[in-house]
Amino acid sequence: MEVVESVNHDQKVAGRLIGRLWRWLKALPGKLMGKVVEFSWKIIKLGQDDPRRVIHSLKVGLALSLVSMLYYYQPLYDNFGVSAMWAVMTVVVVFEFSVGATLGKGLNRGLATLCAGALGIGAHHLADLSGHIGEPILLGVFVFLQAAASTFIRFFPKVKARYDYGLLIFILTFALVSVSGFREDEILEFAHKRLSTVIIGGSACVIISILICPVWAGEDLHNLIAANLEKLGNFLEGFGNEYFTSENGDNEDAKSFMQEHISVLNSKNSEESLANFAKWEPGHGRFQFRHPWNHYLQLGTLTRQCAYRIDALNGYLNTTQIQTSPEIRNKIEEMCTKMSMESGKALKELAMAMKKMTHPSSADSHIQNSKFATKNLDSLLKSGIWDDTDLLAVVPLATVASLLIEVVNCTEKISESVYELAAMVNFRTPEATVSPEKSELGPSDGMVDCPGHVVVTVNDDESSNRANNIPENGLINTSGTVAPGRHNLGV
Repeated sequence: MEVVESVNHDQKVAGRLIGRLWRWLKALPGKLMGKVVEFSWKIIKLGQDDPRRVIHSLKVGLALSLVSMLYYYQPLYDNFGVSAMWAVMTVVVVFEFSVGATLGKGLNRGLATLCAGALGIGAHHLADLSGHIGEPILLGVFVFLQAAASTFIRFFPKVKARYDYGLLIFILTFALVSVSGFREDEILEFAHKRLSTVIIGGSACVIISILICPVWAGEDLHNLIAANLEKLGNFLEGFGNEYFTSENGDNEDAKSFMQEHISVLNSKNSEESLANFAKWEPGHGRFQFRHPWNHYLQLGTLTRQCAYRIDALNGYLNTTQIQTSPEIRNKIEEMCTKMSMESGKALKELAMAMKKMTHPSSADSHIQNSKFATKNLDSLLKSGIWDDTDLLAVVPLATVASLLIEVVNCTEKISESVYELAAMVNFRTPEATVSPEKSELGPSDGMVDCPGHVVVTVNDDESSNRANNIPENGLINTSGTVAPGRHNLGV
């Protein structure tokens, strides 16, 4: 009886295993097809995100096909022989995505091969003079000295940033030429063929990279800095309403753009790489020779400093509610929203000026408005509004206000840096236009431009003065003395 039960159990287990195997085999074609479709969509998306990647791949294939003619075409192969493979290897390691990276690697490889080949031949001749016994010893000393010295030089930061690949090729070529000369009689011909094939491969890369749909690292760096400024501006424009308006707190779609600043925090390596590549590029388009690429790195540093403050502000968007009393919140809300909104508009104006390479004068008014709101907020915070208030309850709101003040200061520094860049590069002056906002202003809205004069109107109504943070006597100490009524200031 026990034997029968054991057999039945084994049959059931075998049946389950066969069933699982059959289900797996049945679902296998569908899974494979799904993987193929998923991989195909990833390829399509990768090309759609940046079509230049497809073009770059075709350019590399073209360059390899051209230098392979050194092998395929018999007269060329008779001249170079197996050394033609160095041209193919040069294309593989030198051809980069941007013109600057390709040109930098090509020049590094060419100059390093030339210098190392010449020194290797010289070392071979010097070692040859020491006789059959002393030659390998002297060659070993030369290889040791140049390898040790070159490797130590690679640790210098500036050398590593621009010439690390060249020093690596220098070590390799010197060792190959000097050591192979011990067994090779035609050392000069060997060095000549290697240098020639490296030049042919490097030249093919540079020419194709420049002539066929060039990708300029300098232009990418310029656009990256402008895009980072625009991302910060988008965040600041929406932060005030998102933080102080509770009904927007749960709308994830409305806050999707609030995460764009995270990419700015991680842009340092990209900026440094693009600036390094841009220094190798010749003048092109709007970017002339010796363009101040280092200033872009300074501007990028200021942008990240602002992004760190914004990231701290973003943490307060996740709070469920503001614990501070409504009276204090209402007093501070208008000025904080004004600071955030005006700083965001200023950054977006600076980004637009960067993209168009025009003077960023349109951002000045927004910066002044944000600074004026900062002064009002600073005065309000010093007026003792926190008296008789739970300290723990006001800490979040006070921290947000403090961070916004720092953001305004960062925005002003960024504006100064953009102005310095505009002076260095000679940004063009934009044509004078009247913005829609200014065209909608009436005589009672503030300033009216008249020929030779500026008319400033301040309402006599006390409630209007209080709404605009103007003292009852009509005086604005932070921006000048203005009496109630209509004033005509000659300029």
